[in-house]
Amino acid sequence: MFTGTFEPKLDDKGRVFLPAKIREDMGEQLVLTKGQDRCIYVYPVETFNERAQSIISAPTSSKQVRNWRRVFMASAFQEAPDRQGRISLPAELRSYAGLGRQLTVIGVGDHAEIWNSEAWEEVLTVEDDAFSDTNEEIFPGMF
Repeated sequence: MFTGTFEPKLDDKGRVFLPAKIREDMGEQLVLTKGQDRCIYVYPVETFNERAQSIISAPTSSKQVRNWRRVFMASAFQEAPDRQGRISLPAELRSYAGLGRQLTVIGVGDHAEIWNSEAWEEVLTVEDDAFSDTNEEIFPGMF
């Protein structure tokens, strides 16, 4: 399970050192794709394939399904960490997520996300209050 927050830096070649905890849980191959909220989703290959199958199984009569499938699948890149634990972030994904040198990598259960650090801080500023106000109606039996 992916958890935690890490702050690696993007190097001049568009590579990022994935934290050891994230790398261990990812395995030898991973898939990067556009995430919602202008971040990059990072999946273990098996989890990506499960998600992709769910998307492929959804009815294509829905325009939203067709568009989501296109964005999710067309922007997917399979990567393998190098010996130092770095992965290359394709220019298309770096541009989409507005990535600069300062990154934030977060664990989100079944995947990790790579964020522009400033964008992540903005999300936290808004969502910390929403988190405090979460009630049982959103997650029954949790609080």
